[in-house]
Amino acid sequence: MRIQKIMSSAGVASRRKSEEMISQGRVTVNGSVALIGQSADPAKDVIAVDGKRISAERKVYLALNKPAGYVTTVSDPFAKRKLMDLVRVKERVFPVGRLDVDVEGLILLTNDGDFANRVMHPSHNIEKTYVAKLERALDQADVERIRKGVLIDGVRTWPAKVRVISPDRKSAELIIHEGRHKIVKRMFRSVGNYVKGLVRTRIGNLSLGKLERGKYRHLSMREVEEFYGLQ
Repeated sequence: MRIQKIMSSAGVASRRKSEEMISQGRVTVNGSVALIGQSADPAKDVIAVDGKRISAERKVYLALNKPAGYVTTVSDPFAKRKLMDLVRVKERVFPVGRLDVDVEGLILLTNDGDFANRVMHPSHNIEKTYVAKLERALDQADVERIRKGVLIDGVRTWPAKVRVISPDRKSAELIIHEGRHKIVKRMFRSVGNYVKGLVRTRIGNLSLGKLERGKYRHLSMREVEEFYGLQ
């Protein structure tokens, strides 16, 4: 099998990008620099990119529209409904981050630890967008407080992007890149409001779109690569 195809199948990069990496001398086969057009056997040969061996397991990247009522842990003996019950792939994938059991919306799953770290680690500033239904109208003073950052457990949140999206001012869109536990609910609670419903609609450049609740789709390699260009 051509090396660029092996790299693409393993989730390293698209074939075109893989060819570029080979031409740059970043790929080796059994310790020797690989050549464009070279073939290898992923089951027998040691193929490495930037010194890191490629896993023989195909990398999988999924976007799922989580319904309320599902826990995002991989295994929970007490949970009646688990996120993993909705996924049917042969590879062993895990959720990238988490959503509370009552929260709906976009969540990613993968078997690529580097990709998961890229999405979750705060240093990469990957923005997440949420739509919140609130108990009472959100006045402009509260909007400004959240935008500037509020204190939670003695630590001020990073400035957020927030806007009211309904005439009654009881629905708001919030964009943040923090991942503290229940951070969205706690930000609104800090200004005396309560979240009655919460949906995550976007992670980085990837939106929920028309993906039906409880369904998932495979990300394209281009979508995966976009996360590596967002910093």
